[in-house]
Amino acid sequence: MTELLDLIARWTHVIAGIMWVGNSMLFNWLDRNLSTRNETDVYGDIWLLHSGGFYLVEKNKGERTAEGARRLPTPLHWFKWQAYTTWLTGAALLLIVYYLGGRALITDPAVRSITANTGMAVALGTVVGGWALYEILWRMVGARWPAVAGALSLILLVDAVVLLTATLSGRAAYLHIGAMLGTIMAGNVALTIMPSQRELVAALGAGREPSQVIADRAKTRSIHNNYITFPVIALMLSAHFPSLYAAGGTRAALPLLTLIAAGAAARHVMNIRFAFARWRPALGAVIVVSLTLLKFELGLTPWAGTGASSGEDVVVPDVVTFADARRIIDRRCAACHSQTPSDVSLGFMPAGVSYDTPEQIQALALRIRERATVARTMPPGNKTRITETERAILKKWIESGASIR
Repeated sequence: MTELLDLIARWTHVIAGIMWVGNSMLFNWLDRNLSTRNETDVYGDIWLLHSGGFYLVEKNKGERTAEGARRLPTPLHWFKWQAYTTWLTGAALLLIVYYLGGRALITDPAVRSITANTGMAVALGTVVGGWALYEILWRMVGARWPAVAGALSLILLVDAVVLLTATLSGRAAYLHIGAMLGTIMAGNVALTIMPSQRELVAALGAGREPSQVIADRAKTRSIHNNYITFPVIALMLSAHFPSLYAAGGTRAALPLLTLIAAGAAARHVMNIRFAFARWRPALGAVIVVSLTLLKFELGLTPWAGTGASSGEDVVVPDVVTFADARRIIDRRCAACHSQTPSDVSLGFMPAGVSYDTPEQIQALALRIRERATVARTMPPGNKTRITETERAILKKWIESGASIR
């Protein structure tokens, strides 16, 4: 049942997210490409070609009656449930994966020795507290000094990243920073953008001029969401790339911050490309610099496979046999990675990986090396207490040819 709930929540989350992000990008693209018209009630229009036909899209201040009075156009299509559904299913995933079933470990003893309940409190406190601080900051400071609010927002973001990477497991830290940013985005829709649209509808219905202040505030939050979109997508995908957070602790903060900065910078270049002739070289520079930083940061691993980081004396036999490697895999890996697992807390046979036969182990030898001895993200949170000596033995067996004879 947990597996099915996970699948349904992820499926819905991805579909709703595609719709929300697609709408956001389309409307921001339209605002930057409208052809202006010399009419009081019209901001501009644009012709589009899609699915075998031409579309004329016009942005205006409302429909006019024959007598010249402004009225509410009907039918009127709203865009809100994509955002709400994305956030609700994202929150459901956090419950299913981290809080209820413990299918992913929220804490890591190698980062900080705390209980799972403490980790949940820190994680949820950061998500909710980060959104609350952002909302207060932009309502109280952003209206008059947006540059100050922007600088303080970045400082608070860095603080949140450092806090979570120094407290939770790397995977949980990345996902919860993404959840915090996603909560800010959904909050912008629910508390600022939608009230602005309701004010616009109410004003037209009452025959009065809509508040431009409210409209401008909504546009500011929409732009915020636009810049946050790429970083959130990267953080949602980060669970599939453990090398990003393998270093653990504050070292995992550097790739996380780089992903956020790279996503926002790429989004900025794409936003200004219609008024910036050299946007392609600029986007290329963002990509190259970001990849260079990530390559450098992922090379800052605090281990060298010697066990020095843990203080353990590592003694590896001159010759390592498959029997040596098999004993370690049976003790430390097969509890989850088996057709008949003894531990299903992380789901049934995670990633479809099974170590039941010698042939299966040999076929996945390079993956074992990467996850257990290089990235060291397996076992997750060192749940089965694999030792440095055992990691070194596995590494030597694989580098010696991974023979099962």
